[in-house]
Amino acid sequence: MAVDIVVPEVGESIVDARVAKWLKKEGDAVAAGDPLVELETDKIDLEVAATASGVLGSIAHKDGADVKVGDVLGRIEEGANAGGAGSGAEGAGATSEGAGTDAEGAGVTAQGAGKTRATPAARKAAQRNDVDLKSVKGSGDAGRVMRRDVEAASGPGKSSGASARQGASAPATFEAAAPGVAKPPASPAPPPAPRRAAGERTEERIRMSKRRATIAKRLIEAQSTAAMLTTFNEVDMSAVQAMRARHKETFKERYGVNLGMTAFFVKAVIGALRAFPRINAEIQGDEMVMKGYYDIGIAVGASEGLVVPVLRDADLMAFAEIEAQTRAFARKAEDGTLSLADLKGGTFTITNGGVFGSLQSTPILNPPQVGILGLHAIKDRPVAVDGQVVIKPMMYTALTYDHRIVDGSEAVRFLVRVKDLIEDPGALLLE
Repeated sequence: MAVDIVVPEVGESIVDARVAKWLKKEGDAVAAGDPLVELETDKIDLEVAATASGVLGSIAHKDGADVKVGDVLGRIEEGANAGGAGSGAEGAGATSEGAGTDAEGAGVTAQGAGKTRATPAARKAAQRNDVDLKSVKGSGDAGRVMRRDVEAASGPGKSSGASARQGASAPATFEAAAPGVAKPPASPAPPPAPRRAAGERTEERIRMSKRRATIAKRLIEAQSTAAMLTTFNEVDMSAVQAMRARHKETFKERYGVNLGMTAFFVKAVIGALRAFPRINAEIQGDEMVMKGYYDIGIAVGASEGLVVPVLRDADLMAFAEIEAQTRAFARKAEDGTLSLADLKGGTFTITNGGVFGSLQSTPILNPPQVGILGLHAIKDRPVAVDGQVVIKPMMYTALTYDHRIVDGSEAVRFLVRVKDLIEDPGALLLE
């Protein structure tokens, strides 16, 4: 009896995927729960596991093929000689790169007996660094091996080389933009390209990943469907830096997390959104959908492209909750374990180009949202205060907005409200 291996339903917004890599070959013995194939979608990567023991009889879609939900990827010849494959959990399905659970109800999958549980990102890192997954101790849920575990096991040299090839390491957090604040390890610079020989003019065609292709499509859609404008201001970060310096030790001791700048800007944005609610809305046809909740997206740079996990009901979260959740998102982005639930929705987005050294930029909207706040590097600059020139830690801020429903005066006043709340952080207690 043959059992079909199908592309699972992962979430309403995902209808197709790409076969990234088969983990088994035709003729290989498999046990129920064994990961068979890695799929790449525009939001997450996931593994499809065997639902029965037997032999992988056929592969219908090879590496690199584009498939849709419900397509048959291959077949397992059930009851065939498993050749030592251990018994696994029944009913195994598709696992996302999350810590042991599937996004949006795909179910929990157990690996076959004796099999190493690892995320797709960890498997790729192991192959890249020539690391035996069986020798790596996993730090994820139930001992699941994460990419960071593989890179740690591969040694400093190999890990750095892998990061350089990817062009990025762990996503930087908001603190990296502030002078005098502990920063995450800097991404190693890519090795310089070798000098080409005279007359040598090589080209290489690289297929875009599903995520990169979707990012490209959505950016073009945003520019062609929204009337985007950007307004700028600058913020004196002295008060926030002073408050963090006064309370960082107590905060860390009490909550187990550093007091960063993320929570200050999230709370300031919510205060400004309350004052200018159309910036928290979206357009559906000829109607404005006014939202009475605040789900704030935090843009995070990852090797496969920008991702925007969402702080849900951020207005109900304390500073410590925001900081802890943001750091959890950064770890997941590093390991490639963000789930659909992490990325779904959002009413407004904050992006921080300052972690990469950007002084000014014009962020692009994250549809269907109508506003996005861009933060930038904090630099000491001479400013006039009470008729005197003084040096202050200053940050440029940028608000890109959809002029179809947001007036220019609203956008300007929104940004001024954010500025006022950051320069007087005690006022956040009143919000």
